[in-house]
Amino acid sequence: MVTSAWPGVPEGCSRYLPVTSSAAVDAGAVHRWHLLDNAALIPDDVTPAGTLLCVHGNPTWGYLWRSLLEPAARRIASEGGPWRVIAVDQLDMGFSARTGPRRLADRVTDLGDLTDALGLTGPVVTVGHDWGGSISLGWAVDHPDALAGVVLTNTAVHQPDGESLPWPLRLALHPAIHRPGTVTTTAFLDITLGLARPALDPAVRRAYRTPYRHARRRGGVGQFVADIPVDAATASFPELDRIAEGVRGLDVPALLLWGPEDPIFADRYLRDLVDRLPHADVHRFEGAGHLVIEDAPVAETLLDWLGERLPADRADADQLRGSRLTLPDRDHRPLWATLEERAADTAVAVVDMAGPGGRPMRLSWQDLAARVDRLRRGLLAVGVRPGHRISLLVPPGIDLTCLIYAGLRLGAVIVVADAGLGPRGLSRAVRGAGPDWVIGIDRALVAARAFNWPGRRISVRTPDPVTRRVLGVDHSLAEVLAAGDTAGSLLQHEPQADDLAAILFTSGSTGPAKGVAYTHRQLSAMCRAVSTTYGLAPGTALVAAFAPFALLGPALGATSVSPAMDVTAPATLTATALADAAAAIEATTVFASPAALVNVLATAGGLDARHRDALDRIDLLLSAGAPIGEPLLAAVSTLVPQARLHTPYGMTEALPITDIDLPGIRAAAADAQPVHRAGSGHGPGAAPAVAGAGNGVCVGAPVPGAHVAISAFDEAGSAVGDPSGVPGVSGEILVAAPHVKDHYDRLHRTETAAFDRGWHRTGDVGHLDAAGRLWVEGRLQHVLRTSSGPVTPVEAEQRMAAVDGVARTALVGVGPVGAQVAVAVVETVPGARSDGPAPRHTADALRSVLRSVMPELDLAAVLQVRRLPTDIRHNSKVDRSALARWASGVLAGERVSAP
Repeated sequence: MVTSAWPGVPEGCSRYLPVTSSAAVDAGAVHRWHLLDNAALIPDDVTPAGTLLCVHGNPTWGYLWRSLLEPAARRIASEGGPWRVIAVDQLDMGFSARTGPRRLADRVTDLGDLTDALGLTGPVVTVGHDWGGSISLGWAVDHPDALAGVVLTNTAVHQPDGESLPWPLRLALHPAIHRPGTVTTTAFLDITLGLARPALDPAVRRAYRTPYRHARRRGGVGQFVADIPVDAATASFPELDRIAEGVRGLDVPALLLWGPEDPIFADRYLRDLVDRLPHADVHRFEGAGHLVIEDAPVAETLLDWLGERLPADRADADQLRGSRLTLPDRDHRPLWATLEERAADTAVAVVDMAGPGGRPMRLSWQDLAARVDRLRRGLLAVGVRPGHRISLLVPPGIDLTCLIYAGLRLGAVIVVADAGLGPRGLSRAVRGAGPDWVIGIDRALVAARAFNWPGRRISVRTPDPVTRRVLGVDHSLAEVLAAGDTAGSLLQHEPQADDLAAILFTSGSTGPAKGVAYTHRQLSAMCRAVSTTYGLAPGTALVAAFAPFALLGPALGATSVSPAMDVTAPATLTATALADAAAAIEATTVFASPAALVNVLATAGGLDARHRDALDRIDLLLSAGAPIGEPLLAAVSTLVPQARLHTPYGMTEALPITDIDLPGIRAAAADAQPVHRAGSGHGPGAAPAVAGAGNGVCVGAPVPGAHVAISAFDEAGSAVGDPSGVPGVSGEILVAAPHVKDHYDRLHRTETAAFDRGWHRTGDVGHLDAAGRLWVEGRLQHVLRTSSGPVTPVEAEQRMAAVDGVARTALVGVGPVGAQVAVAVVETVPGARSDGPAPRHTADALRSVLRSVMPELDLAAVLQVRRLPTDIRHNSKVDRSALARWASGVLAGERVSAP
């Protein structure tokens, strides 16, 4: 076979092998197998680290695994050494012999016959997709002595109880469709290849089709479909059941790589595999589908994983796994401890300004503790168990506070993804987390039904019978509470400090929202970091207008109030709503996002004397969610004249990390020094962003227990430097603290990239100054890669924002990496009537101000928009990636539309 006809397959990798069958269907027969084998690419004097035994599904063939052949052979010792890759064509498939009908058990035996003929003794890592997943797992269960690891992509070994077979497979099994769709025509093959995202290159598509050009070559395609174990009456069901149960006993490293847009093997099959392989590393490639290895960097991820999980020295593997825990918090105090200690206290604990009928609702510490315990017992009574994931789609307020503390106390894992992600983003987050239960308001349960979210459903309100049936509601919150009243003394599980406690989703402002997993110990450390940094303790009265901190009040022992607003849309907070909330508890502290404060200032004209008296009592105001400048804080100080104004820096993965107050911001601006290019010793080829006084937003010094370092840029704009505290060197910001997240949920590749020798790589860029203060210069993905080196955007944006008639700006790079040019996109005052090229006088003014302070930066173009695109949650993080794509189109002469 001439392999040059198969794009991506190196010469010398195609081979045939005669194998004697021991399968019950044709024992003793000799069959000709076709393999893709990279042994010819590995030098004779090099011993492979092991073998990747790759098994395709239906209707693909060994070509599916071509991207592994050369990269696996070229790996060097420091990467774990080369791996031999054997990608089989199963019998009746690809270029292997046509033998007639075979069942699942036959195919598992066939694979064992092949490995015996090859003399494979281990270490072997099985790699499977589709039907090849269950077949490879059958081999793994039967060959424990040779098995070193298991890798699976979009497959299944079990049909979940109560779930019907995916509709494409039901259609393919229909007597009127089966043979015409799978054998007589190429329909089944064409539909499968059409699932690739993006569409396959025509040459690749031809390669996949080559073995199946004639109906007589497609019999195996039809046989595979006919053998699907639909139920216990199907011939292959006992073998699949044997494999499925055997998988639970596999204690080798495992990796699950998934395309969640698969219409066949949906996330429910991934959840089943996670249940059977709870130790597995998992990565869901958002946007990828059934042919995930064509859609996403599966080969790269798999090979990196081998180096991490299967080094030649197993002690190295143990050390790698052990290094995940950094700066442990040894003084663990559960979040619910204060609540239980104050269970007899009749003082007010929480207030919800948007209570029933729009009237404030109050609970004392005694009432709060009792309600949380009722919910805990009720949730147990209806079937929630420790370790179950509970997606809470409930607005911040008393219900959400009680549900979170009840879930944590029970030992469940709380999943929090708010409506600020938008319908599509929220659906992606919930499906990715795979909750066992969804508790939500009507709107959330409608979405759960429409998007087919997993999990049994609990409604916050008690629905009528029709609504209950339509939305698939199992229980109402009132029914759960009632069950708690009659449940008696249920055994109380004691969650351990290092048990998983919560999955909190990021804002999605820089890509699909990520699930950030926290243990109880890490949540406790976060609470203590806030308390220690800001002196929040029992006696504090907190207005929580920022969702991440709306739930810390009970843990801090502080009386807290949720203002009448949509916390997932910060700009809905008005000055009167803030003041009313402050007055309700005689608040001393306010926590609000920058976008919320902007609207508070815009609506301050509605404040009366009573409102201003309430705001005068505020002695601490915190604002987080995005870097906040001195002008906004200065304006806010006129509303809360007695308050200390602080702005912590952090992210969903760790908050707070640094902190600064208004006087500190002013002092930093006054003594800011130019950022210089790093000399030798700051990292290989280190070359930080362009110089400029300040160059960014100062976010202050690390809070107690937190550490910050910088990984310097090289000349190409990659953050490659060792973690360093050298002042004035720009690069990626690294952080470490007891309250840094445990891991990203089901995002192994992302977690591996973000974890660096005990540091969390934030994806933000900035530098430290001589006083140890951190300056944020933007996001790593927004750095301009110009011919003269990397350019971070924030300084230029700050300079341009000072130009008369300019409200906000964004600096983006257009063109190929390494030769990008700078383009400014601006919002003007008054607002522009259309999107596109800015007026000449605006462009000239912006170029002039930049030349005076940043002569090395030349603007290639200036564009204007009616509104810069921002994230929903914070209303402040500009989507520079979207703007860069839009600007590229505008400059290329495409039809101009809104970005």
